Amino acid sequence: MLDRAWIAAHIPHQGKMCLLNEVVDWSEQSIVCRAISHTTGDNPLRAHGRLGVSAGIEYAAQAMAVHGALLANAQTEPRQGYLTSVRGVTLHVDRLDNLLAALQIRAERLSGDSQLILYQFTLHHEEQCLIEGRATVVLDAQ
Repeated sequence: MLDRAWIAAHIPHQGKMCLLNEVVDWSEQSIVCRAISHTTGDNPLRAHGRLGVSAGIEYAAQAMAVHGALLANAQTEPRQGYLTSVRGVTLHVDRLDNLLAALQIRAERLSGDSQLILYQFTLHHEEQCLIEGRATVVLDAQ
C-alpha cells in the first residue's frame, strides 16, 4: 500500500508538511492521491486561522512529486523537481479547512521531456471541484 509513510520516504516534504495520506491510483500518465491534512488545526499552510484554497496547489505539487518517484527507476533516486509556474488556475471555493471529507488530488501529465513536465491538476471534495489548473515542473534545475 502506498500510504503516508511510503510517500514521506519518497518525497522531500517531511513531518506535517507531508500533506498526502495515500496514493489511490496511478499510471504512467496520471496519479490520484487522497489527503485529510486539510482538517487539522496544525496544517503548516494555515494562515490567519484558515486554510485557503490556494494551498491546494501545494497538494497538487506533492502529488506530482509522488508521481515522479513512482516513475523513477527502482535503481536510481528520483530527480529533484521544482514547480516553476502555475497557469490557468480556477478557484471554486474560498477555503479547504471547512471541508470534512478527504480531498482527492489528481495530476495528469500532459507533456514533458527529460527536463520539463507539464501537468494538469484538480482537487475535489466529494463531487465538488475545488481548484484546477496547470503546473510546470523543471527537473534538476541548478
